[in-house]
Amino acid sequence: MKETASQLRNIVIEYTSLLQQADEKSYLFKVSANKWSKKEILGHLVDSAQNNISRFIVAQYEDVPKIVYNQDSWVAISDYQNYPIGDLITLWRLLNNHAAIILSNTNLEISQRKCDTNGAEMHSIEWLANDYIKHLLHHLHQILELEPVPYR
Repeated sequence: MKETASQLRNIVIEYTSLLQQADEKSYLFKVSANKWSKKEILGHLVDSAQNNISRFIVAQYEDVPKIVYNQDSWVAISDYQNYPIGDLITLWRLLNNHAAIILSNTNLEISQRKCDTNGAEMHSIEWLANDYIKHLLHHLHQILELEPVPYR
């Protein structure tokens, strides 16, 4: 888990400055009413961090906790489109640094504990952490218009 935590820390360091350099107007643009803006995608990453932090923690002391979330509702209710971009980037950075600390303190045995995310199967903390990294990179590359990173 220490390697995954280190990878997450490096992502935060590398991408925070890139996110801060992007033009704020580009964050607001929506291709259509039913598609998220880049700002809303970043907000989704904040929500994803919060939900995964809960999974990383609760699965360590509960047997197969069920932790799911409705991403569209979270983004809408949080009103990320009107959130100050600097605050949103800071929140994203801090939550991911927190997740990295949790993962770095998770030993190999504990990392195999399972969590129910309402998918076809339950996943270990280790699997969730690795999936989270892929999900994070996928969306960061969308926001920053970098080479696409496939996810699922």
